[in-house]
Amino acid sequence: MTDAKRSKQPLAITATGMVTGVGLDTKSTCAAIRASIDNFQETRFIDAGGEWIQACEVPLEQPWRGTRKLAKMLAQALIECAQQGKVDLEQVPLIICLAEKERPGRVENLSNRVFFETQEELGIRFHKDSKVVEHGRVGGLVAMRQAREMIYKEKAEHIIVAGVDSLITGPALRVYEEQDRVLTSQNSDGFIPGEAAAAVLVTAPKASDEKQLICMGLGFGVEKSTIDSEEPLRADGLTTAIKASLNDANCNESILDFKITDTSGEQYYFKEASLAFSRVDRTKRTEFDFWHPSDCVGEVGAAMGMVMVIVLKSACEKSYSKGNHVLAHLGSDDGKRSSMVLFWQMVGRK
Repeated sequence: MTDAKRSKQPLAITATGMVTGVGLDTKSTCAAIRASIDNFQETRFIDAGGEWIQACEVPLEQPWRGTRKLAKMLAQALIECAQQGKVDLEQVPLIICLAEKERPGRVENLSNRVFFETQEELGIRFHKDSKVVEHGRVGGLVAMRQAREMIYKEKAEHIIVAGVDSLITGPALRVYEEQDRVLTSQNSDGFIPGEAAAAVLVTAPKASDEKQLICMGLGFGVEKSTIDSEEPLRADGLTTAIKASLNDANCNESILDFKITDTSGEQYYFKEASLAFSRVDRTKRTEFDFWHPSDCVGEVGAAMGMVMVIVLKSACEKSYSKGNHVLAHLGSDDGKRSSMVLFWQMVGRK
């Protein structure tokens, strides 16, 4: 039995595309993250202490803003992904992950505007089964679950899962600063805002002599003690999500070699990640690496899930990952939690 048969519905990640503040494609972004290079620079926004707020902005050829910039970033990531995967963007269903509806500073009618403006940028019409997921950081794994259903139940051959987001807007930064969420001259326990677009092509694994990055399991949970809650943090939601993803992958935590997460500077999420894994881990480990790409690209919201997957795929392909069995997890401010177990492996022939 091959490892891919551990899961009843594994998904292979076969192609990628990415645009971030440290690179305008997958190769340059992953190289920058591997080298711990960031692009944190002063923005045009000033904090309460009179200092410029830092952010990781995507440097496009013109200073586009709002949904037009989101559409341009997403279009660029989709083109790279489609070219690498040798697929026609009009023939492959697309799931676009966007900011949750409750997110501070969210543009009105965001989903329709990004969906149609990206089509305009590409000069195409998306596949009729394309859709939008509005769940913020956890959206990437919600979309992976939907992609799995489309592939295994509706018999789609390929699905593109993409995310695009930006927290570098005046309305968003104003609210997050008031909540002491942004890293500023007045607050050391905060995130550095960023923006990004990332896309992956997924399909059912096919027999190959080359290793593939495969999503083996997905899990979800809800945390009652959110970041703005006064209840004590027990990490119940994330613990539930991690256990569910391991169960879905038909494996236990002892197989895991390291983890990659969406933590972006706020102590709440680092504490939650540590607490949740301590409640799951029953293996005596000498080390267990903890990767968080936001150290380089900033807090990129709904794009982070796919950024993490792409960073992991590049690390595996270039043999600098810390192992072949990886835990990935994400959490949104409203308490939603998601987890994924990924294997870097060969899929045997029948």
